[in-house]
Amino acid sequence: MPGVTRLDPRRLYAAPNAIAGHYSRFRVAERLLLTGHSHQAWPDAGLEGQQRAWLDAAEFVDDKWGRAEEQAAVVRGGWRRLLNDRGGDIALGQNTHELVTRLLSALPLRTRPKLLTTTGEFHTVRRQLDRLAEAGLEVERVPARPVETLADRLAVEVTDKVAAVIVSSVLFETAEIVPGLGAVASRCERHGTALLIDAYHHLNVVPFDIGAMGLESAFVTGGGYKYCQLGEGNAFLRVPPGSIMRPVLTGWFSEFAIRDRRQSGHTVTYGGGTARFAGATYDPTSHYRAAAVFAFHEQIGLEADVAREISLHQVGVLQTSVDALDAPRDLMEIVATRPEARGGFLAIRSSRPEELCAGLRDRGVYCDSRGNVLRLGPAPYLTDEQLRDAVARLGETARALAPRS
Repeated sequence: MPGVTRLDPRRLYAAPNAIAGHYSRFRVAERLLLTGHSHQAWPDAGLEGQQRAWLDAAEFVDDKWGRAEEQAAVVRGGWRRLLNDRGGDIALGQNTHELVTRLLSALPLRTRPKLLTTTGEFHTVRRQLDRLAEAGLEVERVPARPVETLADRLAVEVTDKVAAVIVSSVLFETAEIVPGLGAVASRCERHGTALLIDAYHHLNVVPFDIGAMGLESAFVTGGGYKYCQLGEGNAFLRVPPGSIMRPVLTGWFSEFAIRDRRQSGHTVTYGGGTARFAGATYDPTSHYRAAAVFAFHEQIGLEADVAREISLHQVGVLQTSVDALDAPRDLMEIVATRPEARGGFLAIRSSRPEELCAGLRDRGVYCDSRGNVLRLGPAPYLTDEQLRDAVARLGETARALAPRS
């Protein structure tokens, strides 16, 4: 890739940021995009990949699918690297809901009619489980906090009646890393219970090692919309080795591996490995874009440990700057978390988070809020000066909201 050099994190913090030029279409040097936890800017390489998808379709028409599969293979390889996983298979989907619901449809819910989860799950899981509970399924939610004891409290609730445990490795509201999930995996193995880890807020900002974490037997899901810079249409489900699940929600792509075999009566047959979780016709453009972005990250050396170093530095700059504002605690109070126990954004509790968010947007700062938490998410293409400038505008917003004496 012309003009790309290996990344030295120290060259990101002062202007000009060493990689900002590779994100020119998003104008990251001109805007204060504290959306690193929700929608990072896409590198220009992603546009080149997206254009190749269109050109391949124009050139090869219906024969494009072989080329599309080459891109999908690159994307699966990118997810394996981020998981540090050699044993599992990677199923791809347009979003995590598509993949999670296929997994749910494969569970033995007649004989194990209970799902175990937490109060800190993202809306994808939270809403779907709420609806299943309305339909009569037993759903138990363990309080997500204190996060330090969450894994142990989950583990003791696993019994032979639990079909699956669903838990995030980093909480989406507060960026708190959930420790000790290996204990949940061990308990699930003992009881024949499926374990699904939502790693969306973990990958490409905090190193993930499926072996070191004791999660070889777990399903893992996540996607590229946030820290991975892949954009929409790039979700995955890591399937543990040897899985023989038969999802009720099944697409005809699962038949590719068996299409020349005679079907046995009315029994639905499945392909092997992740073909069991395959869907149907999809837009392959997202995989072209993702393959190009993964290649760009590899070329500049934006690996998990480097991304973590950058994130720790940038969140630290934000925290120090917010502390210096000395704002009223009811308006702004940083969620107390040790830096090494925090994911990729700064969470600030507030009695008026939506107003803070709106005030920041009026002042040219992009961020978001969830519940009573304002979320500020840096990204590698921002400088320290940009981060401090954004917090200064947060201070202006807070002063405008504070009651006058």
